[in-house]
Amino acid sequence: MAPVSKTFSTIIRKPYVWAFSTYFAEGFPYTIIRTLSSVFFRDRGMSLEAIGITSVFGLPWVLKFLWGPLVDTFGTKKRWMLVNQGLLCALFFTVALMAPLKNAVELIAGIFFFASFVAATHDIAIDGYYLEALDSDGQAMYVGYRVMAYRIAMMAGTGVIATVGTMYNWFVGFLLAAAVLACLFFFHLSTLADCGPRGPSIFKPSLLFIRKNLLRISICALLIVLIRGCTQSDYFQTLQNSLPVLEKITLPALIGLALFLTLIILWFMRNRIRAKIYNNPDSFYSQSFLSFMDRERIGVILAFIIFIRAGEYMLSAMYSPFIVDIGLKHHYGWISAGVGLPCSIVGAMAGGFLISRYSLKKMIWPFLLLQNFTNLIYMGLAWSLSFYITANTGNDAPIPLTHMKMFSVVATHGFDQFSGGLGTAVLMTFLMRICLKKFTASHYAIGTGLMSVSGLYAGVLSGFLTSWVGYSWFFGISFLMSVPGMLLIFWLPLFDKSKDIPNEVNV
Repeated sequence: MAPVSKTFSTIIRKPYVWAFSTYFAEGFPYTIIRTLSSVFFRDRGMSLEAIGITSVFGLPWVLKFLWGPLVDTFGTKKRWMLVNQGLLCALFFTVALMAPLKNAVELIAGIFFFASFVAATHDIAIDGYYLEALDSDGQAMYVGYRVMAYRIAMMAGTGVIATVGTMYNWFVGFLLAAAVLACLFFFHLSTLADCGPRGPSIFKPSLLFIRKNLLRISICALLIVLIRGCTQSDYFQTLQNSLPVLEKITLPALIGLALFLTLIILWFMRNRIRAKIYNNPDSFYSQSFLSFMDRERIGVILAFIIFIRAGEYMLSAMYSPFIVDIGLKHHYGWISAGVGLPCSIVGAMAGGFLISRYSLKKMIWPFLLLQNFTNLIYMGLAWSLSFYITANTGNDAPIPLTHMKMFSVVATHGFDQFSGGLGTAVLMTFLMRICLKKFTASHYAIGTGLMSVSGLYAGVLSGFLTSWVGYSWFFGISFLMSVPGMLLIFWLPLFDKSKDIPNEVNV
């Protein structure tokens, strides 16, 4: 009995096991927060504009490079991972308790927004752990497991949890999500080994930061409460009746305006921010940014990372409302899990194999073209289903689709997941190859954060665009948004071997 126990203990500590489990743990909360929440909110009657605004849940994934160096500096990647998994479990359990309440949708949205910061930090720790625990060959070898695990996590969220939520109730659905994360927490607590250097505890620096910024945090919270109170007050409702233009001033519209103004402010402050970093080049924080920027064709790299997923993000922001509005809310789960899951696994594994066999340079163009071509297929699909969209939007007893129309929806989703697996394998491989060993978590966080920039603004814009031009034209516009990123491939430096990546960067 002892040898069997020892063998099992050895197996569950193999890289392919923990690579799968950790990236499942990374993809699962992301899917709940970014995708499943759209199904939940649309099921509760939230407008398309408001659902588009929930793309601000992606803001932490854009900004996570700001605290990425903290994960490299303090504690260990394993400890960061476990703490954030525990927090996510508690937050999803809280959402489950609040889901049955009729007037708790906005509060749940606030919890999801906070959970997105926790999940983004969780991602930094997992990516850093993977890059520290494996050498270059190992990183390339298990990229297929990473993509496959992430895709399975996405299907578990959009398939299993969505089915439970829509067919039974959302309390059980979110409770199941919390239980999944609890199981992952205890599995990783008992099986993962520490790797990389152990830094000092972050507890004291965190308390110091909160103490110094308590007033600013309190003012921001107070402003949010005041804005919300003003837009819901009877006086503001009376003003809206007198001045119809004020009807456009809703909370989603204010959030969208705030994001746009933030982008403008950051543009004008870019020189000051750059100077602040260069004035203290000896700090670990500054070195992580300077070493990332000091490389060949950095402008092209940054533009490629930002724009390459713009079209995909726009499509994904409106996919869930699209499925609900054509009358397939109760079919959402099995379409995602029964069709999307196997297609995404095949795409991920095929992508990893073909990249290792033929190189990233040869595979990047066809894979990303297939990924973005899906948007044009959705354009044609939405055009053919225009009658059902009109008839079933907001209809509690939707008109059922014909067998041929249903097949078209299922086939399109299958192709989308397959090509998405190919594209994800390309992008993950590229990001890993531009990371320096000393700054693994920081550099990967910078890369994935920049990749999410277009997703944040494209997602916010998508709800308004769809309401304005309809699903069909929107999907066509989303394809056009993917073209600039694909054209940049011609000027992109591609590292096909670890020796092509500089080991040292002058900072």
